[in-house]
Amino acid sequence: MTIRGIRGAIDVPENSAAAMDRCTQELLRAMVAANNLDVGQIVSVFLTATVDLDAAYPAAAARAMGWTNIPLLDAQEIDVQGSMPRVIRVLMHVESECSHDQIHHIYLGNAVRLRPDLAKPR
Repeated sequence: MTIRGIRGAIDVPENSAAAMDRCTQELLRAMVAANNLDVGQIVSVFLTATVDLDAAYPAAAARAMGWTNIPLLDAQEIDVQGSMPRVIRVLMHVESECSHDQIHHIYLGNAVRLRPDLAKPR
Protein backbone atom coordinates (compact mmCIF):
# COMPACT_ATOMS: atom_id res chain seq x y z
CA MET A 1 0.00 0.00 0.00
CA THR A 2 1.02 3.58 -0.69
CA ILE A 3 0.04 6.68 1.26
CA ARG A 4 -2.09 9.03 -0.84
CA GLY A 5 -3.56 12.43 -0.08
CA ILE A 6 -7.19 13.21 -0.79
CA ARG A 7 -8.36 16.81 -0.84
CA GLY A 8 -11.83 18.09 -0.12
CA ALA A 9 -13.76 21.22 0.80
CA ILE A 10 -17.29 22.28 1.61
CA ASP A 11 -18.91 25.61 2.29
CA VAL A 12 -20.91 25.93 5.50
CA PRO A 13 -24.18 27.93 5.43
CA GLU A 14 -23.72 29.51 8.87
CA ASN A 15 -21.32 29.72 11.78
CA SER A 16 -23.02 27.25 14.10
CA ALA A 17 -21.79 24.04 15.65
CA ALA A 18 -24.67 22.09 14.09
CA ALA A 19 -23.92 23.37 10.57
CA MET A 20 -20.18 22.81 10.94
CA ASP A 21 -20.69 19.27 12.24
CA ARG A 22 -23.20 18.39 9.52
CA CYS A 23 -21.04 19.75 6.70
CA THR A 24 -17.81 18.22 8.00
CA GLN A 25 -19.42 14.80 8.28
CA GLU A 26 -21.02 15.13 4.83
CA LEU A 27 -17.64 15.93 3.30
CA LEU A 28 -15.76 13.16 5.11
CA ARG A 29 -18.38 10.56 4.18
CA ALA A 30 -18.31 11.69 0.55
CA MET A 31 -14.50 11.45 0.44
CA VAL A 32 -14.57 7.92 1.87
CA ALA A 33 -17.38 6.78 -0.45
CA ALA A 34 -15.91 8.29 -3.63
CA ASN A 35 -12.60 6.54 -3.01
CA ASN A 36 -14.09 3.21 -1.87
CA LEU A 37 -12.24 3.44 1.43
CA ASP A 38 -12.58 1.50 4.60
CA VAL A 39 -12.12 3.79 7.60
CA GLY A 40 -9.19 1.56 8.61
CA GLN A 41 -7.27 2.86 5.57
CA ILE A 42 -7.29 6.43 6.89
CA VAL A 43 -3.88 7.34 8.28
CA SER A 44 -4.62 10.93 9.39
CA VAL A 45 -6.83 13.90 8.62
CA PHE A 46 -5.89 17.57 8.57
CA LEU A 47 -8.91 19.93 8.69
CA THR A 48 -8.98 23.69 8.34
CA ALA A 49 -11.75 26.25 8.79
CA THR A 50 -11.87 29.82 7.60
CA VAL A 51 -11.65 32.50 10.30
CA ASP A 52 -15.40 33.10 10.18
CA LEU A 53 -16.09 29.52 11.36
CA ASP A 54 -15.39 29.42 15.08
CA ALA A 55 -18.46 27.71 16.54
CA ALA A 56 -16.93 24.20 16.64
CA TYR A 57 -13.87 22.12 15.87
CA PRO A 58 -14.26 20.18 12.59
CA ALA A 59 -12.26 17.29 14.10
CA ALA A 60 -14.94 16.92 16.78
CA ALA A 61 -17.42 16.07 14.01
CA ALA A 62 -15.09 13.32 12.78
CA ARG A 63 -14.74 11.93 16.30
CA ALA A 64 -18.53 11.91 16.59
CA MET A 65 -18.53 9.63 13.53
CA GLY A 66 -16.44 7.15 15.50
CA TRP A 67 -13.07 8.24 14.12
CA THR A 68 -11.51 8.16 17.58
CA ASN A 69 -8.33 6.25 16.68
CA ILE A 70 -7.45 8.35 13.62
CA PRO A 71 -5.06 11.26 14.21
CA LEU A 72 -7.04 14.45 13.51
CA LEU A 73 -5.74 18.01 13.45
CA ASP A 74 -7.66 21.29 13.17
CA ALA A 75 -6.14 24.57 12.01
CA GLN A 76 -7.33 27.97 10.93
CA GLU A 77 -7.16 28.62 7.19
CA ILE A 78 -5.04 31.57 6.07
CA ASP A 79 -7.27 34.66 5.94
CA VAL A 80 -6.73 35.83 2.36
CA GLN A 81 -8.62 38.95 1.33
CA GLY A 82 -11.46 38.09 -1.05
CA SER A 83 -11.38 34.34 -0.36
CA MET A 84 -14.54 32.27 -0.11
CA PRO A 85 -16.14 32.58 3.33
CA ARG A 86 -17.25 29.75 5.65
CA VAL A 87 -15.22 26.90 4.16
CA ILE A 88 -13.95 23.71 5.75
CA ARG A 89 -11.06 22.09 3.91
CA VAL A 90 -9.68 18.59 4.39
CA LEU A 91 -6.46 16.80 3.54
CA MET A 92 -6.96 13.09 4.25
CA HIS A 93 -3.97 10.72 4.17
CA VAL A 94 -4.94 7.17 3.28
CA GLU A 95 -3.38 3.81 2.49
CA SER A 96 -4.36 2.99 -1.07
CA GLU A 97 -3.41 0.93 -4.10
CA CYS A 98 -4.70 3.76 -6.33
CA SER A 99 -2.39 5.94 -8.36
CA HIS A 100 -2.56 9.72 -7.98
CA ASP A 101 -4.81 10.06 -11.01
CA GLN A 102 -7.28 7.50 -9.61
CA ILE A 103 -7.90 9.49 -6.42
CA HIS A 104 -11.20 11.38 -6.30
CA HIS A 105 -10.96 14.76 -4.59
CA ILE A 106 -14.32 16.01 -3.32
CA TYR A 107 -15.53 19.60 -3.42
CA LEU A 108 -19.14 20.11 -2.38
CA GLY A 109 -21.53 23.02 -2.72
CA ASN A 110 -19.99 26.35 -3.64
CA ALA A 111 -16.56 24.99 -2.73
CA VAL A 112 -16.45 23.33 -6.16
CA ARG A 113 -15.30 26.78 -7.38
CA LEU A 114 -12.10 26.45 -5.33
CA ARG A 115 -10.68 23.66 -7.48
CA PRO A 116 -12.86 23.01 -10.53
CA ASP A 117 -9.96 21.06 -12.03
CA LEU A 118 -10.12 18.53 -9.18
CA ALA A 119 -13.89 18.58 -8.70
CA LYS A 120 -14.68 17.32 -12.19
CA PRO A 121 -15.93 13.73 -12.37
CA ARG A 122 -13.45 11.29 -13.88
